[in-house]
Parts: sequence; C-alpha cells; structure tokens
Amino acid sequence: MRFGVLGTAAIGIDSVIPGIQASPHEVAAIASRDGDRAAAVADRLDIPTSYGGYEQLLDDDTLDAVYIPLPNGLHAEWVRAAADAGLHVVCEKPLTASAEETAAVFDYCEERGVTLMEAFMYRYHPLTERAVEVVDDELGPVRNVTSTFTFRMPDGAEDIRLDPDLAGGSVMDVGCYAVSAARLFLGDPDRVYATTTDRRDCGVETEMAAVMSYGDGASARLQSGFETPLTQYYRVETTDGWLRAEPTFDVGVDNPTELTYAVDGREVTERFDPVDHYRREIEQFADCVDSGATPRVDRTESVAIMRVIDALYESARTGQPVELD
Repeated sequence: MRFGVLGTAAIGIDSVIPGIQASPHEVAAIASRDGDRAAAVADRLDIPTSYGGYEQLLDDDTLDAVYIPLPNGLHAEWVRAAADAGLHVVCEKPLTASAEETAAVFDYCEERGVTLMEAFMYRYHPLTERAVEVVDDELGPVRNVTSTFTFRMPDGAEDIRLDPDLAGGSVMDVGCYAVSAARLFLGDPDRVYATTTDRRDCGVETEMAAVMSYGDGASARLQSGFETPLTQYYRVETTDGWLRAEPTFDVGVDNPTELTYAVDGREVTERFDPVDHYRREIEQFADCVDSGATPRVDRTESVAIMRVIDALYESARTGQPVELD
C-alpha cells in the first residue's frame, strides 16, 4: 500500500512514518503548506515525492491511502477531502472534535467506499492485548479503573495543543487515551463528572480530573494534563485482584514495558520487549482495507470515546454530572 502523509507533525516524522517504512508498505509522498519544509522532511526520511500543499498530494493518483497528523481541528476537513479522492484514511486521534462530527465523517467515508481508522496506536501493542486477555480470562468482574496520562509542557510554549481554534487541550491530546483505556475494561459509562483547569490562560484546559460511573456501582477515575511530569498508566481493580501496566500509551518503540497482576494469592509480572506498535497499527489497517474487515479501532469505538469526551467537557462547563444515553 502506498501512503501519502498530510503534514509534517512530529508524531508523523518521529513515529508513524518510520513505522510505515518498517512495514511492507511505503510512504510515497508527503505534503506541507510549506513546500521547502515538505522537501526537507522528504529528503531526511527518504520519501520520494513532496508537495507544497495538501490538495496536490490528494491529486496524486499513485496513492492508495493517507495518514493525517494535522491539528485536531483540521482532521474532519481533510478526512473528507481524502475520501473525495478515493483514498483510505488513517487519522490521528482525536478523529474530530465531537461525537456527532466523528459519526458524520465515518458516514462520509462509508458512502465513498473508503476505510477510515483513528490512530490509537497503543491498542496494537502486545501489552494492551495481553492486559485485556488477563482481565477477561484471569480476573473477576472489574470494579474500578484508574487511567492517567500527563506530561509537563514547557512554560511559555507556543503549541497547537494550547489553541482553542484547533481543538486543543489536555483531554483531546492525552485524556482521550485515558478515556479509551477506561472503556476498554469497563465499557461505556452511565454518568461522568469532570473538573478542568486552564493554568496558562490559553483558552483550553491544561488539566482534567474526572469520574466515570456505571449502573452497577463500578467506576473509573481519569486524569490528563500538561502541568506535571510524564505519567502514563492504568490500574484495573477487580473483585478478586488487580492489574497495573506502566508505561502504557506512548511506549517508545525502543523501550520495554511491563504489566503486573495479582489474583488468588499470587502476583505475576510480565515483561514485553520493544515493539513498533505504529507498524502493527498500519499493518492491521492495510489488512482491513485488503480484506474488507473492520479495524480494531472502529466506528463504534471512536464515536463512543468522543461521546464520553463531549460529556466530560459539558460537565466541566456546567459543574454538574452528565448522564449518557
């Protein structure tokens, strides 16, 4: 599969493009609004073709798919443009800025016969796969999940993640992972309650803390932020034990990781060698395009995550718990 890349964001340059290049697939073209920057990145990463505009790349009829790492607020526009060009799409998370818009872009792509997948790469790491297996097969019913992703953004940073016009904020950037993990083990909540803080007076929240509540009394606690050192983990409490994994989300492709679980009086630690989960993500996406199968991160999951995020923002805005249908 021949991929084009819309944008020269760090996540693409440092992680996803190398992942594609390590797979049986190819990055054939990259585009930027700055043609010189696109050319420089293409030269650095051995990408054959560069374009000084996204439209020019979408007109390249040798491509099969695009990867979109643009700012959050631009995702929906360029997903639709790629679908109009008949290209399959892998788009960085969050796919759009609302559940309604997420559902709409899936509809749009389906009508045009192209596959769309949101790029939650951690879902393809063997650590995540094993954690789900352990909770399902080794542990009892889940009663609580704690899921956290924070990092310290430098003071005074000029960063698109601080721009409200581009759907910035800690929830959209890293909190979506915490929501995803909580849903992975507990499913969709009945109610959420959230508080947020804008410590930089930038117009978006730079910290979030939330509780997701379930009808059977189970709960999840979520945290995201740009104000404290890097922390990324989840802990799952069950009626007969627990599981903890760290680091969990942005695990470097050269870094090992581990999970530990306890049940029936025994404690087990399992270690995972470095793995390129970006490569695994792309390979699964390409396999789904070829076979017509549904990606692991599918429409249902992407819309459900954004429904929770919409509710978190509403709760933080109103100061009240929000019920989900």
